[in-house]
Amino acid sequence: MTRNGMVNGDGGSRHEVNPATTRVNGHTTNGNYSSEDYFTRTKTSPQRNGTRPGDLSLTDRYTGERFRYFSPVSGGADRPLIHPTEYEGNGPRRPSGPPRTRSDAGPQDRIGARVEQEHDSQSQMHLRHGWDNDYASSEFLANLQANFYMYYTDKRHDNNGTQSNEASLYPSKDWRMKDRMKTVSAALAICLNIGVDPPDVIKTNPTAKLEAWTDPTANLGGSKVMEQIGKRLQEQYESLSLRTRYKQYLDPSIEETKRFCVSLRKNAKDERVLFHYNGHGVPLPTASGELWVFNKNYTQYIPVGIYDLQSWLAGPSLYVYDVSHAGNILHNFDTMIEKHQKDNDELRERDPNALIQNYGDCIQLAACERNEMLPTNPDLPADLFTCCLTTPIDIALRWFVLQNPLDCPITVEDTKIPVPGRLQDRRSPLGELNWIFTAITDTIAWNILPRHLFKKLFRQDLMVAALFRNFLLAERIMRANHCHPISSPKLPETHRHALWQSWDLALEMVVRQMPMLIKHERNEIQYEYQHSDFFAQQLTAFEVYLNSGPTEERAPDQLPIVLQVLLSQVHRLRALILLSKFLDLGPWAVHLALSIGIFPYVVKLLQAASIELKPVMVFIWARIMAVDYTVQSDLMKDNGVQYFISIMSPNSDIPVGNASEHRAMCAFIIATFCKNYPHGQTVCLTSELMNSCIMNMAEPENPLLRQWSCLCLSMLWHDYSEAKWAGIRIGAHMRLTDLVFDPVPEVRASMCHALTNFLGVPDLTDQIEQIEEGIAHEMLLLTNDGSALVRKELVIFWSAFMKRYENKFVIAAYEQLLEEKDRHPDSGLSDGLSGVTIAGSYSANTVYGSAWSHILMLSVDPHQEVAWLASAVVDYIHDVMLTSPMADLALHVVNDLLKSSKKSAASIKKVPSVESLKSAVSSRPSTPPAELRKNESYLSLSIKRTASSLRTLVGGGPSQTTLVEKDTSSNPKQYPVNTPRGRLPAEWSRPPDSMQPQIGHYHQAPFPKTAGFNRKGVDLEQQPSLPLESTLLQWSTEYFREPQMRPNDPDEPGSADYNQRLWRRTRNERIIADNQPLKSRAASSKWTRLEAFINNGTQPTRMTFHQFDSHLVVADDKDTITVWDFQSNSQLSRFSNGNPEGTRISDAKFMNEDDQPLLLVGSSDGVLKVYRNYANGNETKCVTAFRALNELIPSTKNAGLVFDWQQGQGKILTAGDLRTIKVWNAATELCVGDIPARTSSCVTSLTSDQLAGQIFVAGYGDGMVRVFDQRLNPRTAMVKAWREHQQWVTGVHMQRGGVRELISGSRNGEVKLWDIRLDDAIMSINATGGATAGTYHRSSQHPDGGYYDHAHSRVPTLRSLSLHEHAPVFAVGTDQHQVRTFNTNGDAQGIFEPLSSGVWSKATSSAASAASAVVGGYRRNAIVATAYHPHKMLLAVASGGDGHVSLVGY
Repeated sequence: MTRNGMVNGDGGSRHEVNPATTRVNGHTTNGNYSSEDYFTRTKTSPQRNGTRPGDLSLTDRYTGERFRYFSPVSGGADRPLIHPTEYEGNGPRRPSGPPRTRSDAGPQDRIGARVEQEHDSQSQMHLRHGWDNDYASSEFLANLQANFYMYYTDKRHDNNGTQSNEASLYPSKDWRMKDRMKTVSAALAICLNIGVDPPDVIKTNPTAKLEAWTDPTANLGGSKVMEQIGKRLQEQYESLSLRTRYKQYLDPSIEETKRFCVSLRKNAKDERVLFHYNGHGVPLPTASGELWVFNKNYTQYIPVGIYDLQSWLAGPSLYVYDVSHAGNILHNFDTMIEKHQKDNDELRERDPNALIQNYGDCIQLAACERNEMLPTNPDLPADLFTCCLTTPIDIALRWFVLQNPLDCPITVEDTKIPVPGRLQDRRSPLGELNWIFTAITDTIAWNILPRHLFKKLFRQDLMVAALFRNFLLAERIMRANHCHPISSPKLPETHRHALWQSWDLALEMVVRQMPMLIKHERNEIQYEYQHSDFFAQQLTAFEVYLNSGPTEERAPDQLPIVLQVLLSQVHRLRALILLSKFLDLGPWAVHLALSIGIFPYVVKLLQAASIELKPVMVFIWARIMAVDYTVQSDLMKDNGVQYFISIMSPNSDIPVGNASEHRAMCAFIIATFCKNYPHGQTVCLTSELMNSCIMNMAEPENPLLRQWSCLCLSMLWHDYSEAKWAGIRIGAHMRLTDLVFDPVPEVRASMCHALTNFLGVPDLTDQIEQIEEGIAHEMLLLTNDGSALVRKELVIFWSAFMKRYENKFVIAAYEQLLEEKDRHPDSGLSDGLSGVTIAGSYSANTVYGSAWSHILMLSVDPHQEVAWLASAVVDYIHDVMLTSPMADLALHVVNDLLKSSKKSAASIKKVPSVESLKSAVSSRPSTPPAELRKNESYLSLSIKRTASSLRTLVGGGPSQTTLVEKDTSSNPKQYPVNTPRGRLPAEWSRPPDSMQPQIGHYHQAPFPKTAGFNRKGVDLEQQPSLPLESTLLQWSTEYFREPQMRPNDPDEPGSADYNQRLWRRTRNERIIADNQPLKSRAASSKWTRLEAFINNGTQPTRMTFHQFDSHLVVADDKDTITVWDFQSNSQLSRFSNGNPEGTRISDAKFMNEDDQPLLLVGSSDGVLKVYRNYANGNETKCVTAFRALNELIPSTKNAGLVFDWQQGQGKILTAGDLRTIKVWNAATELCVGDIPARTSSCVTSLTSDQLAGQIFVAGYGDGMVRVFDQRLNPRTAMVKAWREHQQWVTGVHMQRGGVRELISGSRNGEVKLWDIRLDDAIMSINATGGATAGTYHRSSQHPDGGYYDHAHSRVPTLRSLSLHEHAPVFAVGTDQHQVRTFNTNGDAQGIFEPLSSGVWSKATSSAASAASAVVGGYRRNAIVATAYHPHKMLLAVASGGDGHVSLVGY
């Protein structure tokens, strides 16, 4: 266990835990469904978006010795946790680490013999260090293979907590019916004039006669028959809507018609009215659209114009025309509306205040076209259109029986076919038919109508929806009778839809059972109704759709049916599970479900007591809240949020295996419910919720639950003092600070978010101040966090804290300026006022002074966004200081600092030239120049940077401390360099005798963009304001908008990513197979054949080959990285690492080489950066950046930063000018180990066993080589120390493959081979051709300053050392422009002198450099960098003073 509480990840047992996601694992069709059948874990990362690794076995990746072929898709969970859960004594269990993208597992049996053959071949080589048995163990290799992961591929590395572009689309309220209406009144105008046929209508004999299922020719008398027909028609409409007020108007006169129409509109106000017109007893509508009624005495037919009817009814209105030639009315309707609108415009011009009548939003349903007559089939009703609209089941049964060519067990009579049951009882035959009919017509409309038209006609008004559902049936039946019903708005044809066949099948099933059902009703027999399997089949069809690659362009046909199925308890669970799978497809699916009308159902189901529904309801609500959190008021109804509060409790019972994942969803729902909703915060302020959050924060296996428990408390506390006091009473803030070293960065960031909102209790008592100071003290530990996401949230926390204690931080800032002035060597007093100080130091040894120091350090953070935000905080405090009563004091201090800075700059400018400055430095290596000798701490340099900005602030200009660069591609010099990194002494950046920086400028190449940070649109003139706003909650919400139940694209066979993986796997295997036989030949070759010659343009100092891509990364002596395709000799990209002047790139290594690689770059000032798309020019992005070494020790002999990357362990070993070796975990982005370096000398080189990753070796500047074992306690981790080297260790390297040779080389030319079990070197080689033993000294008497023996013979200096990863060869570069190649038996193979543009040059005392050797008065450029390709037999060589790279083959 390390100091910070993190585990080293080496001991204990490994657990594969799947954090918070869910997946449906298949289905059954027997109707027996449980939530546990569907909700099991498959995918695990709370922040997905990680790439998938390649498919070689672990030994393929690192040794190239064995060949194993794997399926590109793993069979089980594809993202287990990377770190084991460990125990230290009987201590508490630590939270699990973050889920990682992992490689595939499972070798195929078809090549088992090949594996055994390779294993036998490798066993004969006898690995060094006693690793034969370990590496031959199948259990060992299987364990390594199962825990091989990819790193820096999580979602946080794509955008660093910044919302995606799609986030601006949410919340979207398009699905809500803002203009929901209801039909409040209806006029049923029935013009039959029984016994008198209209003059222009000729009836057939026999003819249709039923009106409202009543025979008007019955012997009841004319008036009684009309009353019965009117009553029946009203009952039929009431079956559609009981809330509408109906009024019958039987054979109305013109006066009555006007009166009831005007009254109808007056009573309805702005709601919709219905006007039903049956004109079977009056003349046909005229060509101009006039319909007919009677005079008072019923002696004349009186026309009613459309214009007049519109004037009386106005809008919104619903018209139903059951009359022949009804199309005449509909086709003239819009013309009259336009006339009304014109009249309104004229009225508005005459009187702007006049009341304007609304004539819009009129819906019409007409029985036929303009010249069509209604059907007269005697087997059908005369008002067939009305029957279809009001009694669809009865007319559909009659029509089915009439059209059925087979024998039917029932006969058609003049009345309805008596189907048992009630319409409202879905378990009865009649109710089930009505249920199926509703589902089918809704589905047909959903599939055919445009979305906006469907919403208007089928979701806005219950009466309109019912009539239009039935209108689809009318269109089908009446078209078969040569009649074409029409509507306004016009609908597409629907009568040929395939679902009508399902309707016919449902009718047939009922018809076939009718005789038994009728007998059962008469108590003649016992018969149980056989229910239709329509809904079960449609759910199966929906499931097939979900399993067939659903896309937004291909919406499901069955979604309205799923909605209807929710009404049934029999199919409800299965429907909800399928619905959850659909919602998991993304926001587009959620919008579709909401627009279809799913929301009222899921709100109502919150009142259901069924425990089996809880998991699926939580899942559905999480997806809905992620898309539209404005449903808070709906969730408030009937206290629906309590449903999720109860489930969130760890003691609640959820019938699902991954209960913690569903509790995390509940925490998300509650947090979103409280977002910007004070009423929701009040409802949620319960001890049950807060205790649940605190207990869930201790959940060790689910980081998503810990994350959202923090965010839930955060949103509960936001601007709500009562909740903060409740948190104080139970110590919630103290429990949050326990998460400072949580292994998941998202959890740590969420903890910062919660504590930020915790600040600000209105009553700032001593108790509150003490609590907040304690929180701030704990937050200081996060300054050195490796995650940019965490540091970003930390800056936001400091912005809130400094805003709250503004005056104290103004004092701290001023005292920091005074301290800086006192530390400055040229800080003279400009006048009396500048010397005024505050009595004593108020901020020293307080959390305020420490916090101010930390925010200054964060303002020069290597991550651009973090630095930009922190600079805004610093600028704000400085701005406040300059507007406070302390302004005069502060300005005088600033003036002194500026004058001192100018003097320092002037003293440097007095040096005649860069070359002479170099000479001055090299002539006195132990004494730095005076201007560089002062204590340039990070803190003091930060003060200088911010102090220089104060002058601009006073002048009213923009703050120069805000690190907002302009477009670096067009103006790369805009990068800020006046930072601690930019002010480091030059000797900090290179070891003794290293290349001096060439004359030139930094930042010549474009800067890569920082992932998630967009500087465009930033207003530099705008003064900063505090507190800063966090986007963490919105960014975290995006997780619930992403699919979780299905594999990512790389795991989907046939996808582009999947095919690319297959191609990469084949290519990687081919490269390994092609190069493995060449190892033996390489050990006996001369290595002098020039393969290629690359002009890099700048001086190369570090080179790295990619294992499989033809990429060669070249870093120059400043900050430029160039990526070459060495096969085509073409430059792929070139970008700046952003190094401050005076620093250099220490090294570059590849990560995740098997799949989509990343580039890890280290700088001599202790900063590590990770780049994605490094070979794609403008697409290169900085994934993350952090300061791995923040306590560099000044020295005239230094190594800067040296590091080694362990892909298998996911660790970065960092060392350099530091007393410790830091171990950074790439998964947790934390420093998980501080191993004492056991010397005062700097670490010059690091290497490690890349397979198991537990052993690493360090070379030192004093010649020591030490071996460490990470499995041991850090204090006792050093297991071996070798003191055989006498000089600076140039390099130490352990092979990935081969026999795992461990080799080291020192500057005097000694190369030694080691075995960690032995106390002495296995072999010593004089690699540079000088003396083999003795002591050496540096001489200032010689112009080159090189190493000399006692006989004053110059010893060639070893400048570089490279070892092939698999072949038994190594190469050294000397200062005599030679590359010497050896095999591991100590045999010299050849000497190669690379081509150069200037191999020889005249040596002068002022130009003499340690980068060259002087021979005969001439200087030969030294070899400054060598690098082997990991698999190919290829060596890259670069010499000093030249920008070329030579590629050498064996």
